[in-house]
Amino acid sequence: MTESAGLWETREIADKYLSGVRGAIPLAAEQIEVMLRLVRAAGIKVNSILDVGCGDGVLAAAVLENYPGSRAVLLDISEPMIGAARERLSIYNNMDYIVCDYGDKDWVSRVEHGAPFDVIVSGFSIHHQPDARKYELYEEFFNLLDAGGLFINIEQVSSPTRWIGSIFDDLFIDSLYRMYLKRGDKIAREQVADEWFNRPDIEANIPAPVEKQCEWLRRIGYQDVDCYFKLFELAVFGGRK
Repeated sequence: MTESAGLWETREIADKYLSGVRGAIPLAAEQIEVMLRLVRAAGIKVNSILDVGCGDGVLAAAVLENYPGSRAVLLDISEPMIGAARERLSIYNNMDYIVCDYGDKDWVSRVEHGAPFDVIVSGFSIHHQPDARKYELYEEFFNLLDAGGLFINIEQVSSPTRWIGSIFDDLFIDSLYRMYLKRGDKIAREQVADEWFNRPDIEANIPAPVEKQCEWLRRIGYQDVDCYFKLFELAVFGGRK
């Protein structure tokens, strides 16, 4: 089990993420639209989807809405997250939900029955892995993809300087603050900032530069690799097999 794995096994942490941080991600809808545009542009028949670190299944749901006949495998280390995904995707058939730590290399054996996959997606999850493991995962995804298949990672990446990182922090704190006010919560921005800088998972984050990760993908053999969207530490990147 990876060092951060235990964090996400508690319902309290999972619920706090889904009701707070996840809902306040700036331009989240636009990131998903970029993902869907890439899937459509790939010109492949989407029969199989793998969502790694699926959380509540928001990415798989977006793909399935456009390709409702697909079979999907959703994997997450958190039972509460998988439970939320089951609820979100209850209208779909051909679903497989797996509680597993993909930080351990034997995770591949749990999903091989669904391979090869036409689309592999991941959202705000892989940045919890050390860089060496990130690279291995991208290789494992490549091997699980069908020819012409697409891997898309919607992810937090590292800022090149502390100044740029501070701008990202302000952006996210503002977004969280607006979300709380819209919900009717009585909270000061200072309190939101304090919670942001002291959130329980902050020490488990190991973001890497998007340029470096795109270079890893090219080295592995992915084609058409790019960072398709970037807003400070928020990035959508990937490639095709």
